[in-house]
Amino acid sequence: MNQTPQRPLRVLAAMSGGVDSAVAAARAAEAGHDVTGVHLALSANPQSFRTGARGCCTVEDSRDARRAADVIGIPFYVWDLAERFREDVVDDFVAEYEAGRTPNPCLRCNEKIKFAALLDKALALGFDAVCTGHYATVVEHPDGSRELHRASDMAKDQSYVLGVLDERQLAHAMFPLGDTLTTKDEIRAEAERRGLAVAKKPDSHDICFIADGDTQGFLARRLGRTEGDIVDEDGQKVGTHEGAYGFTIGQRKGLRIGHPAPDGKPRYVLDISPVNNTVTVGPAEALDVTALTAIKPRWCGTAPTGPGTYTAQLRAHGGETGVTAVLENGELHVTFAEPVRGVAPGQAIVLYDDTRVVGSATIAATTRTRPRTARIGA
Repeated sequence: MNQTPQRPLRVLAAMSGGVDSAVAAARAAEAGHDVTGVHLALSANPQSFRTGARGCCTVEDSRDARRAADVIGIPFYVWDLAERFREDVVDDFVAEYEAGRTPNPCLRCNEKIKFAALLDKALALGFDAVCTGHYATVVEHPDGSRELHRASDMAKDQSYVLGVLDERQLAHAMFPLGDTLTTKDEIRAEAERRGLAVAKKPDSHDICFIADGDTQGFLARRLGRTEGDIVDEDGQKVGTHEGAYGFTIGQRKGLRIGHPAPDGKPRYVLDISPVNNTVTVGPAEALDVTALTAIKPRWCGTAPTGPGTYTAQLRAHGGETGVTAVLENGELHVTFAEPVRGVAPGQAIVLYDDTRVVGSATIAATTRTRPRTARIGA
């Protein structure tokens, strides 16, 4: 396993202003590479993004990244990718929710910003690789081909949000933290030993462009509030809402249903129909999914041929589940070994062969144990 090539490279280190990217840049420089730090300005109005050193897009974050670069002793720049970020990540996020789907903006940012816009610009400027603080590992084989694998520490693995990278992008990706069998506290201790002020900076767990963490409020300001019905599986009205876009498949909290279900059990969001602005709710067992169809597959290497047995991950912090998958006419058809719950159109499914990331695709339709199908644009 060869995470960092032997020969020195010209490396562009994406520095968010957090501890992981700072340590990654420091390790790349320590390994002998010619490293330049860059912070991505992703908002035309940084004050509209998160403050309090919890995001990756604020003025404070830019300053933290610059101070870290100064300590490491590398050149540092700020690149304005605000317009590209708005179009490819923020506008996409809003459009997906408006269509009744559940997107992952971090995955889209990796695909469209860090390993498309940023990487393309880096290569045009003569850099060999882009370095980030993600916890994942690139394996290079003797023939020069590369694979993306999970991080050595599964507790910190972030390969799910990198499953959109193709082999060309992997050839220019560097993840210095991926083979680190250490806790986050040890990463922070390393940052402190290196004199990096971000050592004690809190991690960000929220969507960076939603300043207050209120996703429903963010969407309402852009899409407006439109009252609609919440219905049960029989189509009977059990409540109202102010916009179907504010719900996700599998959601339990925040339904504000006036009266309990006849069996007294909690109800969950089963389907979202933006066409008639209706949200359907029902019991947990109605969420059981046995198969799905996914579109827009992206492969971390050669596309698989014929049916294969893999494990799949359905959300960034979710576990693995056994599946059989086959690619037919550009669509990925997946059958689960055991039913799974909370699978929503718009989410990404990432396939693994042991620790190797095979590829990812966007969920378009699900097949449930009960005869109900959730489809894109339904």
